[in-house]
Amino acid sequence: MEQKKIDRINELSRKARTPEGLTPAEMEERQLLREEYVRAVVGNLDAQLSHTVIVDEKTGARRKLRKRDGE
Repeated sequence: MEQKKIDRINELSRKARTPEGLTPAEMEERQLLREEYVRAVVGNLDAQLSHTVIVDEKTGARRKLRKRDGE
């Protein structure tokens, strides 16, 4: 996710805590940006875990992590 978008999320968050608050359009923008941010974080985590291996202490065998059923 672009730093510009993260900065905008933070800007909207600060404005939401002020007495004037957010307009309905800003609330919608903030929600869309937050959803995009969460998708980016989850995608990065998924990519990181797909390159992770488990090493058996006894045998030294290596195996990749696999997704659980239903996920």
